[in-house]
Amino acid sequence: MVTSLTSRQRVELALSHREPDRVPLDLGGSGVTGMHVSNVYALRQALGLDEPGRPVKVVEPYQMLGEIAPDLAARLGTDVVALGKRETLFGYRNEGWRPWTTFDGTPVLVPAGFNTEPESNGEILMYPRGDKSAPPSGRMPAGGFYFDAIIRQEPLDDWQENLADNLEEFGPASDDDLAYYAAEAERLYTTDRAILASFPGLAFGDVAQVPAPWLKHPKGIRDVAEWYMSTATRRDFVYRLFERQCEIALANLERLHAAVGERIAVLMVSGTDFGTQTGPFVSPRTYRELYQPFHKQLNGWIHAHTRWKTFIHTCGSVVALLEDIVAAGFDVLNPVQCSAAGMDPCFLKRTYGERVVFWGGGVDTQRTLPFGTPEEVSAEVAERLRVFGPGGGFVFNTVHNVQAGVPVANVLAMYETLRRRGRYPLA
Repeated sequence: MVTSLTSRQRVELALSHREPDRVPLDLGGSGVTGMHVSNVYALRQALGLDEPGRPVKVVEPYQMLGEIAPDLAARLGTDVVALGKRETLFGYRNEGWRPWTTFDGTPVLVPAGFNTEPESNGEILMYPRGDKSAPPSGRMPAGGFYFDAIIRQEPLDDWQENLADNLEEFGPASDDDLAYYAAEAERLYTTDRAILASFPGLAFGDVAQVPAPWLKHPKGIRDVAEWYMSTATRRDFVYRLFERQCEIALANLERLHAAVGERIAVLMVSGTDFGTQTGPFVSPRTYRELYQPFHKQLNGWIHAHTRWKTFIHTCGSVVALLEDIVAAGFDVLNPVQCSAAGMDPCFLKRTYGERVVFWGGGVDTQRTLPFGTPEEVSAEVAERLRVFGPGGGFVFNTVHNVQAGVPVANVLAMYETLRRRGRYPLA
């Protein structure tokens, strides 16, 4: 057993499939490993970090993720810190904070671009780059917790193939952005935590981004259903689109690496969901033909030129694709949705535990965490530690973000069990 480790060393050992002193913890290292702002508020209150009524920042409005501030990170013992882009998914920056109250009564701070004025029916509309002269790109229903993307695709009756329409958001990283990433990487590296970076433009066909809620007037194929159909009916177009996107991404990776160097430990390369509850969205053949060639190019460049590990986020049942995902060069799998068909934890660890790091899977966020008892949460966390922990290769996180409405007693039970049962050698 290794002792006296920094968080960065702890994560690096887990990534190299070795056992550190304890199982590393991620909370807030990315947009898929965070917590809804209402839960962050309740957790801070329960831990005595704030007086009642003190607001929490909403750092990603699309999913209404709350800030995991340094004091909360220290209290929980998190080992990962996020390096992401300055703009939210709606295209405005996290600055100019002002108060707002969510529909469930949580006091929060939102960026200046966040629209706090409800419509006559009570819903909240969100605008790209905070510009109300443009059509709205997001909608939170009255009483809701999240924003849904508003589809703004023009009619495709007379659609003419034009790669540029669906490449509008992809381009060379600006000098300003590179300077930002360099400064942030240097600042975050002064902590002892491992840096998980999320740079834009790397994922192919991420349907959370297809509607482009940050663009004021998106062109091309921007409807989620139309996009999925296009991967079959317009396969050549999508392939050539991915080819061009990959060229841009490779050029950006070179410049990003020059800016941040080896300060980051893990890079989120893909957030494209390939799984449903019962099986993959696409066949293994489609993945191999349409997506894997470009995943191999990005992962190959990263492994040849950096020490970064590569991270894929894909929800649902992806067991039918895992051999191909591993062959594409991914080092880390998230969120490890064990409740989906075929995603049995013991099978996953036994079959892939020496080839991929499981980042997530710590507890089910669809049933156990929101609807179980604290005792049931604790039992599931202990079991996942027992299965995924041996030999390293495991970073604890829930299956995707902690969603709104989870009892704070269950959240506390999760972290307390990790604290008690997560030290090596695992009991």
